[in-house]
Amino acid sequence: MSSAARPTAMLRASERRDQIASWQAAAPACVVALALALAVMPAFAAMYKWTDANGRVVYSDLPPPGNVKVESINAPPPPANPNAAKELAAKEAEMQQKKMLRAEADTKAAKAKADTDKKREQCAQVRGRIAMMQTDTSLLYRSNEKGQPVYMDDAARRREREQLEVWVRDNCNT
Repeated sequence: MSSAARPTAMLRASERRDQIASWQAAAPACVVALALALAVMPAFAAMYKWTDANGRVVYSDLPPPGNVKVESINAPPPPANPNAAKELAAKEAEMQQKKMLRAEADTKAAKAKADTDKKREQCAQVRGRIAMMQTDTSLLYRSNEKGQPVYMDDAARRREREQLEVWVRDNCNT
C-alpha cells in the first residue's frame, strides 16, 4: 500500500506515536530543569526589612503584619559550607591514597610477572641441561674454583642429572 493510499487515521496514529516518543525523550531533561528551578527558588525568595514598634530592625522572608513601612531587599546568598575545604581535602587525600594503592598493586603485579618469567626461563634452561645429560655422550665438564675444566664421569653426570631433576620438581610446576 503506497503512502498516498494509506488512510489518514493511520498517519495520525503514527504521528501520535512519534509525538509520544519525542515527549518521552524530552521528559528527563524537563525533570532536571524543574529540579534546578526548585533548588534555585529559595535564593530568589523575597526578603523584607522593617522597624517594629520597639525600634528594632527586623529581617524576614514573610511580610510584616499590619501597616508598617517595608523595604524589600534581595536575599543574601545561601551560606557557604563551612566544611567544604575539609571535605575537599579529605576527598583529595582519599583519591591520593587510592592512587598510591593502585601504583603499589601495579608494581607488585609487574614484579610477580617478572619473577614468573625468570623462573620459567630457568626451568627451561635446567630441562635443557637434563636432556643434554641424558642424550649427549660427549665429555661434559664443570669449572673449578680456579676456572680449570673438571670433566664429569658417568657417576658425576648421573648425580648432576638427579640434582637437576629434583630442582625442576621443586621449582617448576609441571
